[in-house]
Amino acid sequence: MRQARLHHEVRQGHPRAALDAEAVRDAYRRWAGVYDGVFGAVSAAGRNRAVAAVNALPGTRVLEVGVGTGLALPRYAREKRVVGIDLSRDMLRRAQDRVVSQRLRNVAGLVEMDAEAMAFRDGSFDIAVAMFTATVVPDARRLLREMCRVVRPGGDLLFVNHFAAEGGLRWWAERTLAPLSRVLGWHPDFALGDLLHDPRSAAEITACAPFGLFTLVRVPNRPFPPR
Repeated sequence: MRQARLHHEVRQGHPRAALDAEAVRDAYRRWAGVYDGVFGAVSAAGRNRAVAAVNALPGTRVLEVGVGTGLALPRYAREKRVVGIDLSRDMLRRAQDRVVSQRLRNVAGLVEMDAEAMAFRDGSFDIAVAMFTATVVPDARRLLREMCRVVRPGGDLLFVNHFAAEGGLRWWAERTLAPLSRVLGWHPDFALGDLLHDPRSAAEITACAPFGLFTLVRVPNRPFPPR
């Protein structure tokens, strides 16, 4: 496993504004119109790396958690049947426009849904992928548990995300921005330990070009320990 150098502990001791569903909806209502232009190019390498990983994995039933405006949808292999969910109705409208305009027939559905309380049955998917989503939800570990539930045992959970630096200028900037989480709609100081109880449970942790700003994490779907 190629290990990226990340801060594994849950951050404490500095202000962090709590996120909730309404804060996320409000933030992405503001971002929806400019999201592709502002974040599309910056996030492209991480997004492409995640979809390539999904395409290489066995199984055809794919859940994209936090599908947003659907930037990743055209890159899935034709044999993958993709369902996308998002909490933002404004983002989903743009994703649906993309599906129609690009005739993406392997996109089986786009649904407004809370990623921390999904309506899917247990084991509904072979793979679940969350790109730039773990920093957005109020409780990343609850997200992880829900993804584990809706993916069949032996399937895969994938995340592409920005994780907090261990030091330097970026670390300082992340801590400084932490109190603005509700305005931004995401946690700038999000650490790998905020997502995984034990980072050693990941089968892969790979820094994505350029500059390693984003990291791909793949977790085999195994039962979680009791809470």
